[in-house]
Amino acid sequence: MLEPAQGPSLPVEPHEGLAPVAVTGEWEAAHLVSDSLRGTILRVALPAVASSLLMTIFSSVDAFWVGTRIGAAGLAAVSTSLFWIWMIVSFAEMIGVGLTAVAARRYGSHRGEEAARIAGDTTVFGLVLGAIVGLIGAHVLHGLFAVMDTPADVTALGTSYLRTYLLGTPLIYGFFAVDASFRASGDTRTPFVLLLASVGITLVLDPALMLGWGPLPRLGIAGAAIATIATRGAAFVMGVGIAARRGLLRLGRVRIDSIRAVCRVGLPTAITGSTFSLIYIVLTRTTTRFGTPALAALGIGHRVESWLFMIGVGFGAATAAIVGQNLGAGRADRASRAGWMSMGFCTLLGVVACVLELTLPSQFAGLFTSDPAVIAEATKYLRIASFSQLAVCAEIVLEGALGGAGYTVPPMLSSTALTASRIPLAAWAANRWGSAGIWWVISLTAIGRGVAMSTLWRMGRWKRSAV
Repeated sequence: MLEPAQGPSLPVEPHEGLAPVAVTGEWEAAHLVSDSLRGTILRVALPAVASSLLMTIFSSVDAFWVGTRIGAAGLAAVSTSLFWIWMIVSFAEMIGVGLTAVAARRYGSHRGEEAARIAGDTTVFGLVLGAIVGLIGAHVLHGLFAVMDTPADVTALGTSYLRTYLLGTPLIYGFFAVDASFRASGDTRTPFVLLLASVGITLVLDPALMLGWGPLPRLGIAGAAIATIATRGAAFVMGVGIAARRGLLRLGRVRIDSIRAVCRVGLPTAITGSTFSLIYIVLTRTTTRFGTPALAALGIGHRVESWLFMIGVGFGAATAAIVGQNLGAGRADRASRAGWMSMGFCTLLGVVACVLELTLPSQFAGLFTSDPAVIAEATKYLRIASFSQLAVCAEIVLEGALGGAGYTVPPMLSSTALTASRIPLAAWAANRWGSAGIWWVISLTAIGRGVAMSTLWRMGRWKRSAV
C-alpha cells in the first residue's frame, strides 16, 4: 500500500560521509566530493565500465551461439526482438536514472537514511512495474512482429525469444533499482562483482540451454532468453541482500512521494528510450526491403557497437553519481569538470573503436556468422558506422551526467528529434543508395546526438535543476 512520504527531517548519522556505502569503513565509498577528480572518476567509473562490458560480453557470446547454431534468421529474430526489449528496458532506465539522481543528491547533502528509504520504495515499485509491463507485452506479442513486417521464419523465432524474455521483466526492473542504489552511494564495485558471478554462470548456461547439453532440455532460441534473464535475476537477488545488509536499501510501506520524485526525473529518459525503440521498429520496415541479411547485419552492427556504447554507459553511470553528489554538496564547478573529463577518457576509446571498425569490419562480422551475404552487409554497416564512434561517448556519458543532475527533459527532446528524423531520411536514402543509405543516416544522426549533449552540458542550465 502506498503512503505519503514524510519530510526528510532525519538526523545525520555519524557514518553518513560524503559518499557512504556502508556503516563500516570496509565498504566506505570514494569521497566523490573531496578527492582528486581524475582519480575519483577512474576509481568509480572503471568498475561501472567493467560491469557494462560484462553484459556486452554475454550479449556477444549469446549472438555467437544464435548466429552459428540457428543461423541468419536467428540473428535477425534476436535483432528485431531487441527493438521491443529496448522499449521494455527504457522504463527500467527510468527507475535507474531517477533513483541515481535523487538518492545521490541525498547522499551529497548527508541524508543517507532517506536515500536508503527511497531506494527501498523504488525497488518494490520496480518489481510491480516490471510485472505489469511483462503481462502487457505477452498479451500483444504477436502484433509486435506484425508491425515490423518481418519474414515468417524470423517472426516465429523472435516470438519464442521475446515471450521468454517477458517472463523475467520484474527481475530486470528490480536489478536496475538495486544497481542504482549502489551507484548513487558511490559504490560501483559491488555491481561489478555481482555481474561477474552471474555472467560467469550464464555464459555456460546459454549454450547449455540452447543446445541441450547433458540432461538439460534443448530449448533453442528460448534458451538464450532464459540465460539473459538469469544474468540479471541472479544479480538482483544477491544485490538486494547485500544492499539491505549495508543499509543502502530499507524496505517498508512504499511512499508515493518517493516514487513521484524518481519518476519525475527518470520519465523523460524512459520516453527517450521508448521513442527510440519505436523509431527503430519503423526503421526495420525499411530495412526489411533488403532481406534477412540486412536485418541480421543490423543486429551484428549493434552487437559490435555495443562494446563502446556500454563503456560509455559505465562512464555515464559513474559520472551521474559524481554529478549528483557534488550538486548536493554545492560543488557545481566540480560536477561540470567531471562531465568533460569522463567524456574525454571515454572518447579515447572511441578513437580506437573507429579505427578497428574501419580496418577489421569483416573479421568482426565473421565472429557471429559464416553467411557470406550477412558478412558483406555487416561489413558495409560497420565501415559506415565507424565515424559515429567518435561521438558516441559524448552522447552517452554526458546524457548520464545530465541525468545525474536531474536535467532530463532537454536531452529527451533533442535526442528524440534527431532519432525521429531517421524515419523519413532513411526512407529517402534507401531509395537512392540502398541499405548503405540507411546505415549513413543512422551514423550521421548518432553524431548529431553527441553534438547536442555536448551543447546542453556546456550551456550549464543543468546546474540549477532541483530533484
